[in-house]
Amino acid sequence: MPRTIWSGAISFGLVSVPIQVVSATEDHSVRFHQVHLDDMARVRVRKYCELEDREVTQGEIGKGYKLSKDTVIPVLDEELQQMPLPTAKAIELVAFMPAESIDPIRVGDGYYLQPDGQVAAKPYKLLAQALERSSKVAVAKFAWSGRERLGLLRVRDGVIVLHAMHWDDEIRDPSELVPDAVELTDEEIAEAEHLIDRLTRDDLEGPEFTDRYTEAMEQLIEAKREHTEQPKAQEPEAPSGKVVDLMAALQESVAKARTARGEDATVHDIPKKAAAKKTAKKQPAKKTAAKKAAARKPRHSA
Repeated sequence: MPRTIWSGAISFGLVSVPIQVVSATEDHSVRFHQVHLDDMARVRVRKYCELEDREVTQGEIGKGYKLSKDTVIPVLDEELQQMPLPTAKAIELVAFMPAESIDPIRVGDGYYLQPDGQVAAKPYKLLAQALERSSKVAVAKFAWSGRERLGLLRVRDGVIVLHAMHWDDEIRDPSELVPDAVELTDEEIAEAEHLIDRLTRDDLEGPEFTDRYTEAMEQLIEAKREHTEQPKAQEPEAPSGKVVDLMAALQESVAKARTARGEDATVHDIPKKAAAKKTAKKQPAKKTAAKKAAARKPRHSA
């Protein structure tokens, strides 16, 4: 059972649901230590006080805000916990909206919320079923780790999941990354859509959705432990230097996707009714500096 990260309550109007927060994911990455390669001894980071020139214990370490070059304001954990902020001890639901209306770039890590005790079971289930029947997600505010955050609540297999979300001013404007205007034929767009259709699936199960990097790392460590030959990486194909025929590449990709699924890999013919028609992708007008500044509204956080 994962350990409790945070405990408090979900504030849903006048309804309060006591909950505990646990991690919804696990990290299976291969971990390394920093070592001295001459003797394989551990290399550790030690914490020193600059003024006293000595190592300090964790109990002597706290938070400080640098007000000026010579002035640091100490801030205790107890003081942060006692701040007059409703979201410091509750996940406050502030709005409900369709999930598809939220840009996925704003959604971060997920945490499971479990009811804290039998008294919380009924209001917890009430909120979960109400979210499912409404086909909506809840937008919430909560305060963790010294700052107020935006969150999204949804239901997964009967359990309420909390996703941390980014504030508006934390999302960078991508307009300057948009490529220059290019011309695309209807046939090229249709073939790309056809490739998407061939690669569309309903789940993420299968060997292509396994962590091959971690597997390769484990094989490398095992080979070094057993003093056997280490696995070799495949040599990448050298670039041909030729200009890529986009249509031919798309058609070959569709054929490979069909073969992978055990289907007929014959390349289909593209209708020629719009052979001469081309569509131009227009580059959106760049925002002025004034508009960018106006879009970044100030927010208050703990």
